[in-house]
Amino acid sequence: MLSLGKFDHHFSTSPNAGPLPQADAVGRFGSIGWGDAVKLMLKVEPDDGRIAQARFQAFGCSSAIAASAALTDMITGKTIDEASGISAAAIADYLGDLPRERMYCAVMTFEALQQAIGSYRGKAAVAEADAPPACKCLGVGQMMIERTIRFNRLTSLDDVTAYTKAAGSCSTCFKQIESLLARVNAEMVEDGLIAAEDAYRIGSATPRAAELKPHGAPPPAANIFAAKATPAHLRPIAKATPSRPVPPPAGLVDAPPQEALIAEAVEELRPHLQRDGGDCEFVSLDGNIVYVRLSGNCVGCQLSSVTLSGVQAKLAEKFGRPLRVVPVS
Repeated sequence: MLSLGKFDHHFSTSPNAGPLPQADAVGRFGSIGWGDAVKLMLKVEPDDGRIAQARFQAFGCSSAIAASAALTDMITGKTIDEASGISAAAIADYLGDLPRERMYCAVMTFEALQQAIGSYRGKAAVAEADAPPACKCLGVGQMMIERTIRFNRLTSLDDVTAYTKAAGSCSTCFKQIESLLARVNAEMVEDGLIAAEDAYRIGSATPRAAELKPHGAPPPAANIFAAKATPAHLRPIAKATPSRPVPPPAGLVDAPPQEALIAEAVEELRPHLQRDGGDCEFVSLDGNIVYVRLSGNCVGCQLSSVTLSGVQAKLAEKFGRPLRVVPVS
């Protein structure tokens, strides 16, 4: 059962939130496009390889922030080798057992830790970026899904979605994820990790979006060589109907296009904040300074600066140049 006191402590009062200048190792995982992203930074003692300090920056739901904060507590004082043995399940247990639908937050922080350890050891990051993602909507890579299935011994598609978000949006990748789970489970049976009767088999779950796709042969194409068809050059020219101007969104009358784009980018982030009782609203633009208004749980939250950093990163990604985000009351 989730320990609310422990969860709230890591979510709202973690002393490890924020940047770590001159970090010896940095690991990143997720993206703002997912709705969740984590950056983990480590200071490592050169003599014994112990982690002297660990800090994080996270954007997303309260579980993503709490899991990141919990991980920094867990690894501080441990050697790099000891930290490498921490699993996503251990992070969830440390918080008092995350709900299944939030397990991807523990997996995300685990992946960030592995990236940080790899960078400290001088190993190149796992080359997953060049491979097409298994879940295109949420950018979830196949290798990440395979690792998560193995490390957490997952045997159902619902668990795969809960732990990785894969197939959690449009579900057009359902068949690909299903085949991947069946293959990895079969290998896990051979390795003695799970019992044969527990392994997933293709067809065990009801297809999701695949059921909604149209079936049957497509309608016949029009015969452009029909005998009675009038040649195109002999047909009368239809009079063009003047198009009606589309009114701008409410609140943005006569707004410059740049302001409308900024408001649109902020709107894309609002559902992720509203999910945890917070909100962010675009107010105005002055040069390179974007003014926003935080409300709900975002007001007075110790990690509101992390939220603003996420908004700032989203805008930089959209416009290709840095914009400063400043809260107003």
